[in-house]
Amino acid sequence: MKDFLKYVMATIVGMLLCSIVATVITVLSLAGMAASEGASAPIVDNSILHIKLQGTIEERMKDTPLSMFTNNEFEVLGLDKTLEALEKAKANDKILGVYLEGGILAATPAMAEELRHALLDFKESGKFVLAYGDSYSKSAYYIASVADRVMLNPIGSLDWSGMAAQPIFYKDLLAKIGVKMQVYKVGTYKSAVEPFICTEMSDANREQVASYLGGIWQNMLKDVAASRGLKVESLNALADSMTLFADTQTAVNGGLVDTLCYISDVKAILKAKTGIKEDENIRFAEVPDVANAETLKKKVSDEVAVYYAYGDIVDDRASGMSQDAQICAKDVTKDLQALREDEDVKAVVIRVNSGGGSAYASEQIWHEITLLKEKKPVVISMGGMAASGGYYISCEGNLVYAEPTTLTGSIGIFGMIPDVSELMTQKLGLSFDVVKTNSLSDIGSISRPFNEAESRMVQNAINNGYELFTRRVADGRKMKQDDVKAIAEGRVWTGEQALKIGLVDKLGDLNDAIAAAAALAACEDYAIGTYPAEKPWYQSLLDEGKDTYLNTQTKSILGDYYTAFGWLQRIHSQNPIQARMPFELVIK
Repeated sequence: MKDFLKYVMATIVGMLLCSIVATVITVLSLAGMAASEGASAPIVDNSILHIKLQGTIEERMKDTPLSMFTNNEFEVLGLDKTLEALEKAKANDKILGVYLEGGILAATPAMAEELRHALLDFKESGKFVLAYGDSYSKSAYYIASVADRVMLNPIGSLDWSGMAAQPIFYKDLLAKIGVKMQVYKVGTYKSAVEPFICTEMSDANREQVASYLGGIWQNMLKDVAASRGLKVESLNALADSMTLFADTQTAVNGGLVDTLCYISDVKAILKAKTGIKEDENIRFAEVPDVANAETLKKKVSDEVAVYYAYGDIVDDRASGMSQDAQICAKDVTKDLQALREDEDVKAVVIRVNSGGGSAYASEQIWHEITLLKEKKPVVISMGGMAASGGYYISCEGNLVYAEPTTLTGSIGIFGMIPDVSELMTQKLGLSFDVVKTNSLSDIGSISRPFNEAESRMVQNAINNGYELFTRRVADGRKMKQDDVKAIAEGRVWTGEQALKIGLVDKLGDLNDAIAAAAALAACEDYAIGTYPAEKPWYQSLLDEGKDTYLNTQTKSILGDYYTAFGWLQRIHSQNPIQARMPFELVIK
């Protein structure tokens, strides 16, 4: 019997060891595949840089090794790598031009504008830019309109129908399940709370949305008119007839498109452009490969650091359904401290793309920026949006840059706390009782809403937060606090409008901000470092792969509803006092 048990145990141990060895081999194989997948392919002669205008544009390219195994078809175009690829392609003799593949692209107007500027800069090299699409969304066409030749499938589609903002309201839905939102705010235009307490836009919100939406559209009209040799009035007239359902010949007649053709025709055109024989394949170079190609710049010790801060501003990282990126105060303060102490870093550009979040977290980041600014220049580069908390962390920069269509301002504070007492008691049939030592011991209990005295306390905290916010802006922008309050009230402005009222210093992109930071630091020769550093592939594999994949799939399913439902999921874990834009800015 002892021998039998001994052999059984030996067999079990052997099986366990085999399993462990097999697991290690599998992980190493996956790692090798992921590493080879992520390795840059060499750039060959007569190549064409291929840029897909599909999916979404995000601040940074984020490769997750698991994506190659999860059949993730949700395209993400990293703005950082795309801009870098265009800059390198401009000087690389092996790359003859750019091919833009149109499609359905979701992008904030300012990020689309920045990519468009980079393509215009690329064209100054004398190299070609061609665009073809089976379809073009507004953002995709706006970018593709810089091309020397814009091509469209004869039975494809092009959306040039103007712009619309369509918020979604949840008040009646919440009422059906017995939930009310207790709202406390400062700012006539602070509309983030409206979806939860209204069934339509307030007059003030409608006014501000009409203002910034009109400003964005006028910039798009002006840019496309310049590239296509058209009049703004003609483009505006086309917008009344150019929907996804319009005949493609309308796009040709209106001057939006040069050629109607099929993909096989496009291949022939590209081969003719590059001198490739008919029986040979077109040599495409993808964005990551070109971006990662070696440069011939000499090595220098002085560095201008570019720190990316994009996503919701939070006190600490949260799990579950959330935005793809977060500005976590704990992480950002540590990172900025390290940059402050790094003697090689002579100046810092903080790239902000955020609609805000926790007022407490915004204050912590603001404080760290003031300390950083004492030792070296700090320049802010605003991306798609730098509003509310995003503006809070921007206002202290030595210089603040924005794109004309950046959404910024929204200087205001609010608190929103759900009252679920009706859901608990009337819908679910629960009963509550309480024993307490003090009158406020059960404040915030799910069994009851705030009483009048408690509501006054919360509103006082909101008022104090607004006073602090406007004082921070006044100090950073060298303005009187009353003058700040006159343009605050939670109102959202475009970058172009913000320049006129003193909230930003200059209109320009990330490269302009980098050049300005180097000038402030008196650096003639400098390297550009990007922060925070990208995580190694194995950490992404272990920590992020599953959540990133699930979030991406959830996002693709929920679409416009994703942000609001994510916020509802996190409402109990986030800071109740918020400095943010509307939770869902749906611009179509």
